[in-house]
Amino acid sequence: MKYDFDSLTDRRGTAAYKWNIGENELPMWVADMDFRAAPEIIDAINERVRNGVFGYTYLPDEWYDAYTGWWDRRHGIKFKRDDLIFATGVVPILSSSVRKLTTENENVVLMTPVYNCFFSSAVNSGRRVLEAPLVFDNDGGCRIDFVALEKALADPQTSLLLLCNPHNPTGRIWTEAELSEVGRLCLEYGVNVISDEIHCDITDPGKEYVPFLRAAPECSEITVTCLAPTKAFNIAGLQTACAAVRGKRLRHRVWRALNTDEVGEPNAFAVTAAVAAFTRCEGWLDALRQYIYENKLLVRDFITARLPELKMRHSEATYLLWIDMSALGVEHPAEFIRERTGLVLSEGAIYGEQTGAYHVRMNAACPRSVVTEGLERLEKAVELMR
Repeated sequence: MKYDFDSLTDRRGTAAYKWNIGENELPMWVADMDFRAAPEIIDAINERVRNGVFGYTYLPDEWYDAYTGWWDRRHGIKFKRDDLIFATGVVPILSSSVRKLTTENENVVLMTPVYNCFFSSAVNSGRRVLEAPLVFDNDGGCRIDFVALEKALADPQTSLLLLCNPHNPTGRIWTEAELSEVGRLCLEYGVNVISDEIHCDITDPGKEYVPFLRAAPECSEITVTCLAPTKAFNIAGLQTACAAVRGKRLRHRVWRALNTDEVGEPNAFAVTAAVAAFTRCEGWLDALRQYIYENKLLVRDFITARLPELKMRHSEATYLLWIDMSALGVEHPAEFIRERTGLVLSEGAIYGEQTGAYHVRMNAACPRSVVTEGLERLEKAVELMR
């Protein structure tokens, strides 16, 4: 089946957060896609709607089978039914688990720059953020600074590492060797791990992410893995996710945390959408991955040819692009770009001031015509900065 990713669906007037912008602005910031969900998901939801009754929902066998089957088939890791705990989103898993697995003023380690909700999940709970900044190479790559990471994990006040795998905002896929070393260090220093793997299904064609627990199976008793169909299938607004926890005692603590915070019950469409995504939409996902990959190449080639002051980091996963604008010397470049051109990007500093200042994050999950217009606006902004 051929899927349409070129048509632009008008999201204004739908209370879409991403499109809560000015009339002449173009949003390439918030991490959801401007593509309609897979037809198979829409059909499944429509069938559920026709029933007409939207009462309380439980988790049927199909939900467990959908998750375990997908991660076994697509990613080579076997989760058991009993490992899985429903949650209304990955951020609720992060926040509830931070509060349950740490105490106030303990350190939560982040490898920065990193998803901004990692910061809020820690800081809003009275925990301290301890950064282990990534190393950015001149060739556009980035890597873990294991010296800095070990120093942070070895701090006696450190009790938790939040791992982003694949990495947001850089799009880096961590290798099995890198993840294995992260696991070794966490075991050595007695640090629990929450691995956010929400972006794992949006990889470039021919690229495959490595689940943390596949690389570090010895960490089964100390790891919470966050899974969801929401990024890959563009259904974040349906609030459906899962915490996979193999360790029995840790699993009970996470289950208790989610239910204490009342974020452990599915809405009437959460199960339907997740099951449809993981059982009926592989063809749509693979077509999406190819389209996003071509969008990313378009951005890379445009920047290389026409905006040589900018550095776009190599992205192997996600639809997000991390762009270094430091050569232009403009503070808060996303704010400047929005004010002067109407292009709305994410400000790099929210992902960590030390490593994110003078950077922007661009979302390329939109029709190609939007990407082209966004690049033209970016070029105009750079001309003004020059």
